[in-house]
Amino acid sequence: MDAGSQSDTKQSLMEQILSRDNLNAAYLQVVRNKGAAGIDGMTVEELGAYLSENGENIREQLRTRKYKPQPVRRVEIPKEGGGVRKLGVPTVADRFIQQAVSQVLTPIFEEQFHEHSYGFRPNRCAQQAVLKALEMMNDGHNWIVDIDLAKFFDTVDHDRLMTIFGRTIKDGAVVSVVRKFLVSGVMVDDEYEDTVVGTPQGGNISPLLANIMLNELDKEMEQRGLDFVRYADDLIIMLGSRQAANRVMKSITRFIEEKLGLTVNAEKSRVDKPKGIKYLGFGFYYDSFAKAYKARPHAKSVEKFKAAMRKLTRRSWGVSNAYKVQKLNRLIRGWVNYFKIGSMKRLSRRLDENIRYRLRMCIWKHWKTPQNRAKSLIKLGISRKYAWSTAYTGARIAYICQRGAMNIAVTKEKLTRFGLVSMLDYYTERCVTC
Repeated sequence: MDAGSQSDTKQSLMEQILSRDNLNAAYLQVVRNKGAAGIDGMTVEELGAYLSENGENIREQLRTRKYKPQPVRRVEIPKEGGGVRKLGVPTVADRFIQQAVSQVLTPIFEEQFHEHSYGFRPNRCAQQAVLKALEMMNDGHNWIVDIDLAKFFDTVDHDRLMTIFGRTIKDGAVVSVVRKFLVSGVMVDDEYEDTVVGTPQGGNISPLLANIMLNELDKEMEQRGLDFVRYADDLIIMLGSRQAANRVMKSITRFIEEKLGLTVNAEKSRVDKPKGIKYLGFGFYYDSFAKAYKARPHAKSVEKFKAAMRKLTRRSWGVSNAYKVQKLNRLIRGWVNYFKIGSMKRLSRRLDENIRYRLRMCIWKHWKTPQNRAKSLIKLGISRKYAWSTAYTGARIAYICQRGAMNIAVTKEKLTRFGLVSMLDYYTERCVTC
């Protein structure tokens, strides 16, 4: 390719990013994503007016490499196992530009990404990663190398990343703006801090940059002939023996730390059988009848659901029971839609029973007085004598709602008519393993 055609190619990539169609699509996506304001306080709703006034100036700054992103706003989210996950919230204007850049770059890098990489990619999801892992486990690979990358998004080396990025992207203006996003800094409690490493979680372009870096690891594993599944920085490698797994753990750890400049969390990384690992919220077990490994929600995922469910069914929460049911339905549907590829009929039945029990306690408390409780039980078909004796029993609310009149009066069918979604019914309708 001659110099003239290279120049045209360089120009065309930035012009693709700045094309009206691409910018319109980026704007619509940022609006759909909603999200909080950055350090300037501008909301998504204000973005349209801002771009109408400043759009041409922004385009010119990007063309001439003069655009300067603002620092991101630091937000810390508590992690399940302790500690915090650091998120960076860019301004909505910077999110818009990142989205425009990402939309053009994604198809270019998609051609390079590995088949067994599933995180933050078009038309790919966590469930596909789990199903691929199951396929490999049932193909005789029943020893797992589970590698945990310590604070991956916070430790990416900018120079290494941009070197990899520059092998594919030759347009200087595009390279320039991507590096500027990496080094734009962060505001922590009104204090500015440089970002000398890392790609902040929260930016629209960060997932793509993460995959660009970790694709180097995918290529290394493919070259070694390893069977693996990766979802962003969640990586498991499947092997046929403990000896091979231990050997791969050591060699891949060395590659990650020496060649990519990342850190493997030795405490959380492990070699184990499938039943000993948790991957993307799923656990694995061996079904002796089917003679195959299967997936199901991991015990920690179940506990997390129970905690959320208990929070929504607190008797002290001063909202209507109809509102509680509305929030519960959202939780149930979201949870089942994620875990529907796993085996969870028995679990769904148990959780349904627990949800109904806790809602009965909410209803009992809502009735308040013994007189009102008795009258309400009678309306729901309980005999007068049984209703009054239950209302004045003096027993603890947990005892009353676990058995007896409340179970007869407030049945699954009546709660369904009230609007409550049955987890078991919803799962049975949608599961792909039944």
